[in-house]
Amino acid sequence: MAGLGRSRVSRVPQCAIVLAAGLGTRMRPYNGAIPKPLVEVGGKPLIDYSLDRLADAGVERAVVNVHYLADAIERHLSSRQSPRIVISDERGTLLGTGGGIAKALPRLGDGPFFLVNSDTLWLDGIKPNLVRLADGFDADDMDALLLLAPSAGSIGYAGSGDYTMLPDGRLQRRGAREVVPFVYAGASILSPALFAGAPSNVFPLTLLFDRAGKRGRLFGLRLEGVWMHVGTPEAVAEAEAALAGSV
Repeated sequence: MAGLGRSRVSRVPQCAIVLAAGLGTRMRPYNGAIPKPLVEVGGKPLIDYSLDRLADAGVERAVVNVHYLADAIERHLSSRQSPRIVISDERGTLLGTGGGIAKALPRLGDGPFFLVNSDTLWLDGIKPNLVRLADGFDADDMDALLLLAPSAGSIGYAGSGDYTMLPDGRLQRRGAREVVPFVYAGASILSPALFAGAPSNVFPLTLLFDRAGKRGRLFGLRLEGVWMHVGTPEAVAEAEAALAGSV
């Protein structure tokens, strides 16, 4: 079995990128004065959940891209020690999820790196999901390994899903009128090879995911625990209830 079926010693990536440059237009009434990454859930800014997960996994450096209300995000992160924060400035032009990562690549090193969205939140199972991603990633077979949550039952999500996962872990993208079992949970490990020949301007990361999928190099790992997509004020309340129930 390719990729996930191999037995090998895992190495947790030492670098990560956290996407924090989006406009967050659905996150009202917050987004007029507070960037979405700083919206608090259970008394803690969303971006800190992502960064704390990375620190717990052993990540040393996290690149954070900024655009909307960038000064507020920079101020919030200025005193953070672990992981060490590097700002990727997109104040002039918002580059999209793919373009933002492509711009930051020189700061992410030569090896695989974590990607975490600043509006994703989850409760881990017995083993942390980021460590599980590191255990499952195989650069020989994979350009990307995505953390996937069930489309049904995830908090704050009501869509039709993103992917079907084959028995060997490879992913197939949802067709236009399909409903599929899994949604991308906003965390992954990516190889720099994913960006070979990528556009040099604004583009979505899904463009590269689709290309990797056609080559058989896009894989998924099912999240263990509970996933929360915090994209609206209503989802904030749902996530807070889930967090309170887990204590």
